[in-house]
Amino acid sequence: MMALLIAAISTPAQAAPVAVKPTDRIVFLGDSITQGGAGPKGYVTLVRQKLGEGDAKGAEVIGAGISGNKVPDLEKRLERDVLSKKPTVVVIYIGINDVWHGERDPAKGTIPDRFEQGLSGIVEKIQAAGARVILATPSVIGEKKGGANKLDAKLDQYSEITRKLAKDKKTGLCDLRKAFADQLAKANGADKEAGILTTDRVHLNEAGNAFVAGEMLKALGK
Repeated sequence: MMALLIAAISTPAQAAPVAVKPTDRIVFLGDSITQGGAGPKGYVTLVRQKLGEGDAKGAEVIGAGISGNKVPDLEKRLERDVLSKKPTVVVIYIGINDVWHGERDPAKGTIPDRFEQGLSGIVEKIQAAGARVILATPSVIGEKKGGANKLDAKLDQYSEITRKLAKDKKTGLCDLRKAFADQLAKANGADKEAGILTTDRVHLNEAGNAFVAGEMLKALGK
């Protein structure tokens, strides 16, 4: 049933998929969305279940999300929570808090240059350790269509930084920003601020977790 839901609501928004093998160890690095994604119906769990059903059966999936994290936080815990696990694939889904936390106090967010510099360094360290990387663009802070959410322009800016890094560093890309926009244009007929893919404009509901799982699986070549 869940596999059907994933297939039904997924949209093609990835480039250069990383082909996952049964011997792979995949770490999902991120914030509260990824922390919640490791729960029973979360996207990390759904990816693990789906990989276990196909030709990548045996691949290990590890959730490494911590609530509130931004790029500087990922830098600080990269060795402990990622590199020490000896991953072969690392998926980085970050950027929401880098934008959101700076809405009222810029000092609490991450300015674009710092975001780019930090994320670039993280990718370089992971690649130097021999793992492949998939970068995911930040999804949404509000589900209204047509750029009507307050922070849409900033999220677009940070998403473009992520896309450029993916191209420059030759990583995989899971373009969640585009995928969410395309899906909400179809599914959010009432132009609601939340409730289609999120519970509160940011954190994923069951449909949102299934949607992200589907997009991640495409980026993983599944």
